[in-house]
Amino acid sequence: MLPVVKAHAYGNDFLYIEERHAQGRDRVGLARAICERHTGIGADGLILYRLVPGGAAMSLLNADGSGAEVSGNGVRGLAAVLVDVHGLAPADQTVVIRTDAGEKKLLALGREAGRITFRAAMGAPTAPAEATLEVLGEPLRVVVLRVGNPQCVRLESPLDEGRMRRLGPALERHPAFPDGTNVEFAAVEAPDRVRILIWERGVGPTTASGTGACAAAVAAAAFGGASRDVQVISPGGAQRVEWRQDGVFLTGWAEVVLRGEWAG
Repeated sequence: MLPVVKAHAYGNDFLYIEERHAQGRDRVGLARAICERHTGIGADGLILYRLVPGGAAMSLLNADGSGAEVSGNGVRGLAAVLVDVHGLAPADQTVVIRTDAGEKKLLALGREAGRITFRAAMGAPTAPAEATLEVLGEPLRVVVLRVGNPQCVRLESPLDEGRMRRLGPALERHPAFPDGTNVEFAAVEAPDRVRILIWERGVGPTTASGTGACAAAVAAAAFGGASRDVQVISPGGAQRVEWRQDGVFLTGWAEVVLRGEWAG
């Protein structure tokens, strides 16, 4: 029996297992089995973590077993797990999470109805660049950047879920992205409001994405006329993204929804 915790942010859900409990296991196989929606617990990804002073170090596997550098919502969910499951009392309300994309510091802003709101310092994005890609016979103007992980943002309005589901997987695996990429379709609705649909690398459609929200905000500010402080609205809800001189900051909530054991 494997102890597991489930948490989500805006419906973007992750399973959390301490590394010491997963020793000797096939981690790719574990991620695929435990994240399966019908025969497993179900999640967008599996996060293996170990406690360190003031926080945790983590590694992320997507639902298909592939690795990922970081997840904004996954990091925030781990911070909630540390507080609610491990009883971490953050010094100065700050939780530190070590990821493959560097250290992320999350400031706890408060709790409401079991949900903890954090403001996460996500680091500096790479310079966003426009590119034209041939996708399923259509030339698409996209914005390419990294927010700790690879991102491809298509600015267009109105948004169309069917179009996202058709073009998303083709963009994810486009030859321009040898390691694959996360994909966001983004519409600038007002200078302070951006709406997105998400096709996540190794997962597919998701209700929210922290790094995807950050990427869409940066792309919208650089090429879509948006401000550098916006609400990014996904199907799961709205997160605040600030693109400042000292990096990108992501504010939103996470909550723990399950503690149990996996028999697989």
